[in-house]
Amino acid sequence: MTDDCEAWLGIAERALRAAPPTALLGAAGELLATYVQASEVTLLLADYGLAVLQPVTQLPHTGEQVEVRGEAVAAAGRAFSAEAPIVEVTSEPGIVIAHLPLTVRGDRLGVLSVRLPEPLEGASRMLELAAFATAFGHELVVADRDTDLYLQARRRRRLTLAAEMQWQLLPGRGFKRPEFTLGGHLEPAYAIGGDNFDWSTSDACLTVTVTDGQGHGIDAALLTNLAVSALRNARRAGIGLADQACLADQAVYAEYGGKRYAPSLLLQFDLATGQARAVDAGSPQLFRLRHDTVRRVPFEAQMPLGMFEETDYRQQSFDVLPGDRLVVVSSGVHGSPAQGQNAFGERALREIIAATRTASAHETARAVVDGLVQHHGGYDLPQDAAVVCMDWRGR
Repeated sequence: MTDDCEAWLGIAERALRAAPPTALLGAAGELLATYVQASEVTLLLADYGLAVLQPVTQLPHTGEQVEVRGEAVAAAGRAFSAEAPIVEVTSEPGIVIAHLPLTVRGDRLGVLSVRLPEPLEGASRMLELAAFATAFGHELVVADRDTDLYLQARRRRRLTLAAEMQWQLLPGRGFKRPEFTLGGHLEPAYAIGGDNFDWSTSDACLTVTVTDGQGHGIDAALLTNLAVSALRNARRAGIGLADQACLADQAVYAEYGGKRYAPSLLLQFDLATGQARAVDAGSPQLFRLRHDTVRRVPFEAQMPLGMFEETDYRQQSFDVLPGDRLVVVSSGVHGSPAQGQNAFGERALREIIAATRTASAHETARAVVDGLVQHHGGYDLPQDAAVVCMDWRGR
C-alpha cells in the first residue's frame, strides 16, 4: 500500500474507534464517501443459521435479506461464502458495488457493501477497501459488548432463552491462525439447548472441546453452561487436559448428583509438533480426513462429565499431519434418528466430509448440518447438533 493509503487507514481506524457503538455504519459511510466517493454503504450480517445476510437498518425493521446459498445467490452472498471481495457491475452506468467480507481472525460476521464509481483503479484499491473492512469488523466485535443493535439485526426471528444462553457462551463461529483454521455451527440455530463448542489458543497449544449437555431447553443450557465454565476455569488455571475433565466432572456432579451429566470430547494440539491429546468423556465423535480417506478416530470411551463422583479421567495421544481435516460432531449428528429411517450415522458423515474436502472449514461444518437437515426433512431436529471442523497446517 502507498504511504497515503496507510495514512488514510490510520485516520479511518481512529475515527471508527471514536464512533459510538451504534454509529459505526454512519462513520464508515462518511469515511468511504470522502476517500473513494462511495454513495452508499450497507452492512449485512450473517443470521444465526448462516442462511441469509441481514441488512442493519433502523430496528426492529430490516431491509431485504440476501440469500447465502442456492441457485441464484447474490454477489454479497458469494463474497461471504468465499471469504473474498467481489465487485458487482450495476445497471447504473459507471457504478459498481464492492462486496467486502467481514472476517475477524477467521470468524465470519457478514459483508460490507460499498456503492462507488468506476474504475476501482486495480487490485491496490481492493486491497485498501479490504483492509478498511477488516478494521470495521474488529470495531464491530468490540461494539457488541455495548449495544444489542448488531445482535438483534442478525435475527430472522426470536431466539429461545436457551439458545440466547448458548450463543453467548460460544467463543465465536470461526478462528484462524497460521497453524489451523476452525469453523463451527449449531442447529437448530434459534432453539439450540445443550450442545456447545469451545476453543482457546496459546503460543504453544490449541484446546478444543465439544459438549453435549443432556436434556432440552433451559435445563440443558444451564447444564452446559456449568460444564463449559468449569472446563474454562480449570484450563485457565494451567491444569492438564485430564485434570480439566476431572474438575469439570466434580463441578457437574456437585450440582446434579449424577442425575444430569454432560458428555464431552476434550482435544489439545501442540502447535509446534502436531501431537494431540484427547479425553473422551462421552458421546461427541472425531473424524479425520487424510489423503482423501475419512476415518473415525477411536478413543477409549470414559464416563460423561458429572455422571459419577470423582471419576478419574485418562488422556490418549494421537497425531495430526499438515493437510489433515478434523471434524467433531455431537451425538445429535452421528446418532440422530429419523422416523422410519436409520440414524444419520457414520457412513453419511464420511460421505459428506469427503465430498466437501475442497470447501472451507466453515462451509464443511455447515454442509454436515445441511446433510442432517435433509435427513430429517427440515430444521425441526429431534436433538441439538454441534459441528466443529478444523484444517490443520502446522508449523
